[in-house]
Amino acid sequence: MSKRFLFLLLLITIGADATQASNNLTTTIIQSSVSTKNTTETKEAIEKGKQYLASGIKHYQKKELKKALDNYLIAYEYFEYSDDYYTIHKIEYAIAQTKYYLGFYEEAIKSFKQCLLYFETENDRAYLNVLHHLGLCYNKSNDFETCTLYNTKGIKEGQRLRNSEMEPYFKHSEAINQYFKKNYSVTINELQKVIPFLKQKNDFANEAVANFYIAKSYWQTNQKEEALPYLLKVDNTFSTNNYIRPDLRENFELLIKYYEIKKEVKKQLIYTNKLLKADSILNSNYKYLSNKIFKVYDTKKLYQAKAELEKQGKLKNIFMLLIALVLTTFIILLGIKYKKKLYINKEVSHLIIKANNPTNARTLEQKSNKEETEINPVLEEAILKNLEKFEVQKRYLQKDMTLPKIASYLKTNTKYAAKTILKHRGKKTIDYINDLKVEHIIELLKNENKYRNYTIKALAEEAGFGSTQNFTRAFKNKTNSSPSNFIQELNNCKAQVM
Repeated sequence: MSKRFLFLLLLITIGADATQASNNLTTTIIQSSVSTKNTTETKEAIEKGKQYLASGIKHYQKKELKKALDNYLIAYEYFEYSDDYYTIHKIEYAIAQTKYYLGFYEEAIKSFKQCLLYFETENDRAYLNVLHHLGLCYNKSNDFETCTLYNTKGIKEGQRLRNSEMEPYFKHSEAINQYFKKNYSVTINELQKVIPFLKQKNDFANEAVANFYIAKSYWQTNQKEEALPYLLKVDNTFSTNNYIRPDLRENFELLIKYYEIKKEVKKQLIYTNKLLKADSILNSNYKYLSNKIFKVYDTKKLYQAKAELEKQGKLKNIFMLLIALVLTTFIILLGIKYKKKLYINKEVSHLIIKANNPTNARTLEQKSNKEETEINPVLEEAILKNLEKFEVQKRYLQKDMTLPKIASYLKTNTKYAAKTILKHRGKKTIDYINDLKVEHIIELLKNENKYRNYTIKALAEEAGFGSTQNFTRAFKNKTNSSPSNFIQELNNCKAQVM
């Protein structure tokens, strides 16, 4: 080969090697650039996630729950593919807690269960907190047995982990759960044991909830006087700390009912105003849940009641003024007609003697004793147990359920059956049966969509009413709404949630 040819071959070889080296260098630079870019993007995403998380916490603290949830969900998307598992599950916990307060209990349960698996091995206190919230969710979902399981597990796990901080809260949760199981004495006893701990912790919110369910337990057993001090304690917490949540709303309804029975118009007006204030706070802080609250006293009705009470108060003031004028006139007349004083005193004395005549007193006492025939306590307890079985087995759904039939189920006579129902359920027999039937239908409508497509006649048959008219009348008495309107409101609430 010529020297010139060899020289050209060498240049070609060197050029090929240089091109390969250049390509390798370019690939390395590109890969390095991509890696750096990915790292930078990840850091930026995490920073944005932290910002949304902080924003969610601020909204949560302001009770802006929907905004809080929106921010938490965005924060979760930024952290979802990072390796910061603690923050991921911290956000998941925040999402679950917010969904719980918004009333999305099934979704909250799913999120809490995801947190449970992580925190079980990573953080004892967070693990116990999640168990506690799962119990609360199942209680709100009316799954009281599962609620008991989580409360029991929470106490046992706390003992295993040697962490007793959450034990009073599990007992608090279970005591309230027992109320819904109609074990009212258990609720009262257990909550009274927990309250001193809550006072020590200055946990006025859970203390108010405890006082409320003690009051409701007394109220359910027709011990309204025993319920009153606890109702007033909840009211005091509301006045002092402005604390209210959806289930505590009923506290003011019960106070209004109590003072309505006592015919104390002034106090009825006080608690009507407080209920209006509570509704204003609830509609602001829990507006996505407030539509689901069954309200005995809706806003329109409350304002009407308030106007009527104020009118009664004015009439009472006018009446008292008239009495004062009459008394003043009477005193003046007494002074003018001093000469007739002895005669008047004689007549008054005669009336007093007549009113206090021993014969009349004995007659009244005999009549009273006759009317107040008491049931033997042992027999009364047996009747009450049979009544609870009657309710649990839903015997009230049978058609044409009459007092004799109920008495037969209770294994007693009609007189004792009616007396026991009135004493322990606070209702006449027909109202008691109708309310149970209507409550059964309401639960079906709330929890199973198919019943919302039933005709009114079909719903009446499902509840065991003899006629559609009787069903509609009983439904309105219970809810202040017709069945069709009630179904429409339920459908509207569901549409809003979706």
